[in-house]
Amino acid sequence: MTQVLLCGAAVVTLSMGIRHGFGLWLQPITMDRGWTRETFAFALAVQNLAWGLAGPFAGALADRFGAFKVLIGGGLLYALGLITMALATSGLAFTGSAGLILGMAQSGTTYAVVYGVIGRQVDPAKRSWAMGVTAAAGSFGQFLMVPVETWLIGSAGWQNALFILGVAALAILPLAFGLREPKQPAAAHGAAPQTLREALREAFAHPPFLFLTAGYFVCGFHVVFIGVHMPSYLKDLGYGPEVATVALMLIGLFNVFGTYASGALGQRLAKRHILAAIYGLRALVILVFVLVPVTPWTVYVFAAAMGLLWLSTVPPTNAIVAQIFGVRHMSMLGGIVFLSHQIGSFLGVWLGGRIYDATGSYNLVWWISVALGIFAMLMNLPVRETAIARPALKAA
Repeated sequence: MTQVLLCGAAVVTLSMGIRHGFGLWLQPITMDRGWTRETFAFALAVQNLAWGLAGPFAGALADRFGAFKVLIGGGLLYALGLITMALATSGLAFTGSAGLILGMAQSGTTYAVVYGVIGRQVDPAKRSWAMGVTAAAGSFGQFLMVPVETWLIGSAGWQNALFILGVAALAILPLAFGLREPKQPAAAHGAAPQTLREALREAFAHPPFLFLTAGYFVCGFHVVFIGVHMPSYLKDLGYGPEVATVALMLIGLFNVFGTYASGALGQRLAKRHILAAIYGLRALVILVFVLVPVTPWTVYVFAAAMGLLWLSTVPPTNAIVAQIFGVRHMSMLGGIVFLSHQIGSFLGVWLGGRIYDATGSYNLVWWISVALGIFAMLMNLPVRETAIARPALKAA
């Protein structure tokens, strides 16, 4: 279990850490290329959508053939996407690299694939905790990589910074060896294992799965809108890049504590209550931030509070999927739930750029974020966490 946790945590640290700082490139790239903010935002919106759309397929491949092969492919795509992102000279090429290639890369190197291995290799009694540990590692990567990326952009230029990160992404390949899984034993007593089609039919006919999926949409909207547009929002208010850098670092730092705590609490409390509380608190924190005057200290307090709630949705959401449906098709089902997250991400980052270009302000998007937090809280309250009954099949 230790090897799985260490390697899984390191993979997520790299994949999530690198992408957390993409908002730092918005200003230098758009100014250097003469693009609008919507051009950059649309490419990152496509990235999140491609990540979500590819997620169920990457998860199904990991469930069928093992996470190792998917992680190798994802690591190579990650390096390729970062390098071609640096070389793109048109909006279309930038969307293809920063959007499609990096989106597919992230589908094969982040939570759905890694959590599938954890779900199958870790004792169910420790599963929620183990997922919290891995998510906390990804959060530490966000904290660690933001100042590194800021320094790289400032010292080497934005293009060279992307080249360097492309090389760093290749470290995912050796880490993938630590996530190789033993072959699954044949089904006991001659019982036929559940097919992928049966798993999909079962999940979409189960209301708690739909409620969970709807709530996860909001998580994506919040984190990607804030992560990508916060640096530009603060610059518009007259603050230097150091304020945005500290804010993103605080999000990553407090995210470590929030994700670990939600995973640990998931062993003791109803996970649906944890999720409802997270989304309700997000709505409250954003509401207060919108209403109070913006100063560096209110930004830092907001970033710390949001950090506690940032990816703390990930361990309980994935643990509920495993608890209800078992772990045989966990990466694929987790990928489907995550697709909803990424549709929300697409809308969050794209609407942020679109509404800003149309109105010259992000205010409307902040208010949308408050309303969505309340919606997600209500969606998670009726989720039932009991394992689904399968008379004809043995539990996964």
